[in-house]
Amino acid sequence: MSDASAQPIRRALLSVSDKRGLVELAEALATNGAELLSTGGTARALAQAGLAVTEVAEYTGFPEIMGGRVKTLHPRIHGGILGRRDIDADAMAAHDIGPIDLVVVNLYPFVETVAQPEIGRADAIEHIDVGGPAMVRAAAKNHQDVAVVTDPDDYAELAAEIRAGGVTETTRRRLAAKAFGHTAQYDAAIADWLAAQERTQESEAASEALPASLGPKFEPVLDLRYGENPHQRARFFAESDGPAATVARARLLQGKSLSFNNIADADTALETVKLFDEPACVIVKHANPCGAAVGADAAEAYVKAYATDPTSAFGGIIAFNRPVDARLAAAILDQQFVEVVIAPEFAPDCSAALAARPNTRVLETGPFDGPTGGLDYRGVAGGMLVQERDTALLGSDGLQPATSAHPEATTERDLLFAWRVAKAVKSNAIVYAADGQTVGIGAGQMSRVDSARIAGVKAADAGLATEGAVMASDAFIPFRDVVDVAAAAGIRAIIQPGGSKRDHEVIAACEEHGITMLFTGMRHFRH
Repeated sequence: MSDASAQPIRRALLSVSDKRGLVELAEALATNGAELLSTGGTARALAQAGLAVTEVAEYTGFPEIMGGRVKTLHPRIHGGILGRRDIDADAMAAHDIGPIDLVVVNLYPFVETVAQPEIGRADAIEHIDVGGPAMVRAAAKNHQDVAVVTDPDDYAELAAEIRAGGVTETTRRRLAAKAFGHTAQYDAAIADWLAAQERTQESEAASEALPASLGPKFEPVLDLRYGENPHQRARFFAESDGPAATVARARLLQGKSLSFNNIADADTALETVKLFDEPACVIVKHANPCGAAVGADAAEAYVKAYATDPTSAFGGIIAFNRPVDARLAAAILDQQFVEVVIAPEFAPDCSAALAARPNTRVLETGPFDGPTGGLDYRGVAGGMLVQERDTALLGSDGLQPATSAHPEATTERDLLFAWRVAKAVKSNAIVYAADGQTVGIGAGQMSRVDSARIAGVKAADAGLATEGAVMASDAFIPFRDVVDVAAAAGIRAIIQPGGSKRDHEVIAACEEHGITMLFTGMRHFRH
């Protein structure tokens, strides 16, 4: 049974920078009797494919001018797109304006262009599309009579409807909404680039490339079964110009579709494991690392990370910063139930081992080097918080001795390891560590001393010794009670930002207990 809302395509205008699927769509249009209008490179591609195509300049009777800046901005084009078939028919006839039923446009690749370091301002300006967005917006506005498509991934469905007799109203509405989102993203990218270009050196140091305004710069990736809880609807979006080697760009090699909580926890695990140069493993459960370790290889790192808290690791997210081989994959699945395993690469022979648990999600990111930069977006009711991502790392040269005793090299390595893990733990964060392995983690407490106590309890539950371990605190230690708890657990050294008005009391407590303390001068709150 045919859809009464379906409208046949008699004339289509095609002008695209991304030529994927162009010829196939045009062939479907031509086979079903549509006249093809086009411009520049698109017209040449269609003609080379043997399709009859009319250049826009020939159709309008007005040549392209100003180096191609003006070609589609003409009443025969915009009148054909905007004309309402039931209202404007007389005006269209009086001015010899034929209806255009389909607009296929994607825009000059502005974001990709300005990402090239050798591109100057003048060249970038020339890649700001004007005619394209104008046609897209006009067609989307008049979607009652006109279909508009901006994404080659929509061509197959569109071609199927064209072959079936016409584009349905449901499809026209969906494509119109997507088209306005496309131009909004495009305009937002241009606005951000122009604002960044105009910043002075001083103001840029202060604002560090924060956007002047926020537009919808995200594209839908996945409709989720639900959000954090089953009664919440959810969808996953990726930054349209976002970085590679992230959860948003990772490839799902096997397993069920990712859930809201899978994605959030996988992001924490992946970005934490990126903090380490040595082979590392991080296991995350409910937004916090429950185990982290470095080792001679990924397998050793996993064994040490799992040992931190086997109970919490059940159903967790496991991230590696090295490729995973079949032996390690099998060891993980024999050891525990895991929701997601994420790594830069999985060896081809992993598939057989992983197939034993077909519901386990396996995400491959590709190679990465250090934590992901850019901006961090966090929604609040009625607004959006935007900040730089916390990518700051600290080496030995950034440490400030606070006590009379200074740490040995091995102790300093453990302190820096614990400090990096603490960066990923929800505040107030306390991390106990030894020999490149977390032995106890206290996360997300309202009181820092409670986090210190919990870290000790978690270590005891896992049968791990805290005697001789080190401690990291994500923010300054406000009272000596945290040091007293650490001393009772046998902690030998502490790393913390410093900066409390009671630093002298905290330092005195360390001297009293024989604990070495280093200040970082840097805080790593994570809320």
